[in-house]
Amino acid sequence: MNEKNKNLLIRIVSAVVLLPCVLFLLWKGGVYSAILLGLAAAACASEYYTITLKELSPAAWVGIVLAGVVPFLPLRGAENAGQFAYWVTAGFFFFAWTYHLIRGPLPEAPTRSAHLITGFLYAAVGLMALSALRMRPDGMAWVICALVITWANDTVAYFAGRFLGRHKLYVEVSPNKTWEGFFGGLVGSVGGMFIARAGFFPEFTVADCVVTGIAGGILGPLGDLCESMLKRAYGVKDSGKLIPGHGGILDRIDALLFNAPLVFIYVQFIRHML
Repeated sequence: MNEKNKNLLIRIVSAVVLLPCVLFLLWKGGVYSAILLGLAAAACASEYYTITLKELSPAAWVGIVLAGVVPFLPLRGAENAGQFAYWVTAGFFFFAWTYHLIRGPLPEAPTRSAHLITGFLYAAVGLMALSALRMRPDGMAWVICALVITWANDTVAYFAGRFLGRHKLYVEVSPNKTWEGFFGGLVGSVGGMFIARAGFFPEFTVADCVVTGIAGGILGPLGDLCESMLKRAYGVKDSGKLIPGHGGILDRIDALLFNAPLVFIYVQFIRHML
């Protein structure tokens, strides 16, 4: 077996083992899904800090712990989670700047402080949105919506790009992505939502499928490109090695981190207007 096929096999085995566990914990909801999402947020923050800061300082560990705590906030009431998250973010903002004011190194202090805050937000915002969605009475359906518009986009974009791809999308950031793959993924996001509606979630309306599918088909690839930009800027191939054959957590959920807030905003503020 050549190296390429061996790596593909490892990826498939990892997905087969991990995916049922992830879906089970999300289905259980409550503290179970919060634990899953909290661990994922902490891992994402850790990977971001390792890439950008090259080490996990005491301040970075505070950011990792706080990122892991944020997905638990909706357990206290989804309607108040945003307020709690705001004060956690504000507190960490002042802590990060004060830490580097005292500890230095002063020439790098603003950049390091900014990375501490960005890493925390990058990890926490999307996964808290997913946690808040799960706390709704119809939460599992909307969590699946976020997963479908992300995974269907990624899958169809891969095959469309592989077999039809001719025109590069953004070669400076991601050389393999094509416009054909992008539009294929967009169709995949919308089509995935209609399949989910027909097979499992009849409560999804046509507007739900079209709006979330199109928006997720745009935001998901943006999330993927932003993480690629981060890795290219710091000269790393993968964000980590936590998932065999897949790299780090950020590598796997970069698009979901953008799509989860999209679905939350749609359900909370836009859906009733359509």
